[in-house]
Parts: sequence; C-alpha cells; structure tokens
Amino acid sequence: MSGIISVMTQSLILSILALGVYITYKILDFPDMTADGSYTLGAAVVASCLVNGISPIIGTLLAVLCGAIAGLITGFIHVKLKISNLLSGILVMGMLYSINLRVMGGKSNLPLFNFPHLFSGTLPKIAMALLVFLLCKILLDLFLKTGLGYTLKGVGDNHQMIKSLGINIGSIKILGLMISNALIALSGSLMCQFLGFADVNMGIGTLVLGIASIIIGMSLFKKLTFFKDSTALLVGAFIYQFTIYFAMNFGLLSSDLKLITALVIVAFLGLGNASILSEKNSKKNIKLKEGDVSNASN
Repeated sequence: MSGIISVMTQSLILSILALGVYITYKILDFPDMTADGSYTLGAAVVASCLVNGISPIIGTLLAVLCGAIAGLITGFIHVKLKISNLLSGILVMGMLYSINLRVMGGKSNLPLFNFPHLFSGTLPKIAMALLVFLLCKILLDLFLKTGLGYTLKGVGDNHQMIKSLGINIGSIKILGLMISNALIALSGSLMCQFLGFADVNMGIGTLVLGIASIIIGMSLFKKLTFFKDSTALLVGAFIYQFTIYFAMNFGLLSSDLKLITALVIVAFLGLGNASILSEKNSKKNIKLKEGDVSNASN
C-alpha cells in the first residue's frame, strides 16, 4: 500500500512538470529541451539551500525563480540571437549540467535525509503534493483565461496573426518559456525533497516523461470538452507512472524504462490516430449517403 501511495505522490509532483511541458509542447509548439536541465536545476537549488540551513519554502521559491531564468535564457537565445528553438534548448540544457554541478558544490549527488524539508512535516506527503499541484493548476487555468493567456495560445496557433496585431511575439514566447521552466523546476525541487536527495542526472528524460503524460491524457479526454487539459495531464501522469510501477513489479529492469515509455507513447498515439481515422471515415460515409439521397430525389 505504501508503494502505491508513493507512486501517487510522485505522479502528483510529475503532473506539475507536465503542466510546464504542456505550455511549450502543446501551446507554443516549442520543443524545449531545457526541461531536462531546469528540472535538475530546481532540485540542485533547493538541495543546496537545505544543506546551508535555508528554509525549504525559500529554497523552493528560489528553485522556481532559477527555473524561470533558465527559460528566459532559452527564449533570449532563440528570439534575440535567431537560433532555432530545438538548438536553443539543447544549448541551455548543456549549460545547466555544468551550472547544476556548481550549485551542488561540485558533487553529483546531495543527500537530504538529515535536513528538514517540505515533506518532513506533519502533513502527509501525498496531501502536500496534491496541495501544490492544485495551486499550480488553478493559477495556470486562470492565467490562460486572461488576455495574456489567450495571446500565448495565439502565438502557438497562428503567430503571424498575432504579429499583425502589433504584439511582440518574441516577448510572449519568452514569457511562456519562463512559466514553463519555472513549473518544471518546481517539480524538480519537490521531487528532490520527496526522494531525499538531488542527483545531477535526475532530469534525464524529463521532456519525454512530460510529453508522455500529455499524449496519454489528451488522447483519453480529447472528446470530453468539460475536462480541462490540466486535469487530463494529471490523469496521464498517473497512468504513465502506474504503468512503469506495474512493469517493474512484473520483473522488468530499470534499464527497460525507455523502452516502456516509447511503447506507451506509441500505443496511445496509435489509439488517438485510429479514432481520428474512424471519425473521418464515418463523416465520409455520411456525405456519400447524403449524396446518394440527393441523387435519388433528383
């Protein structure tokens, strides 16, 4: 039972990561590889703060701020220096590896078992994770309903139209990248405190994990319009994490995780494409039947 609760807690924390990846991958159509570095950055910053006696709340807020700065750098390289979005993220991700080592004092791993953190209080760990996720979800949902939020969506859907309105799309992209990486760094800082350590390699595969949660959630609930995307991401993260959990219990090795992830993504993408194809075929059949009826009446 404790294992299931632990997986649920991790799913809630990783749902915050999925919210961040959702902004770049789904809204901005920006393959931001910075995610792998900013996730570890959040963990490194909060771990360094805890080791040096700084409050876990302040340390977590600093982690969020550092994540936003990482997104700002990626946006600056892409928008101002005219470097492609994919290469911009890769460059910053590489920079962050060295920066994270510096932040952690040159150590590749920092244990936190002897330091107080957000999950060491009286509040159950799963309740703390749920509280933070709900706060992020509500704030993001409210933001996306504002004029600035609709502008952010517009930049991803049709940036030429937004540009014709006299809006600086470069600034909007940078803002989106900052919010995205701030959420990803928050997720990394929470996971670090939950696991009790920070590792310089813990962010590897972060972007894929976030995309997997998005694909699973959006594939399942794309027809349910009353379901918010942020809620679908939560369900997607839960399904993904429990798939990994049960796969490991069936005897698969940790080295098989990438294979499992790829198979899960392919399966849900295949299901989504199959449903789209069936919808097109049904519409085509309806049009053919309507044409036959009109020909018969004539």
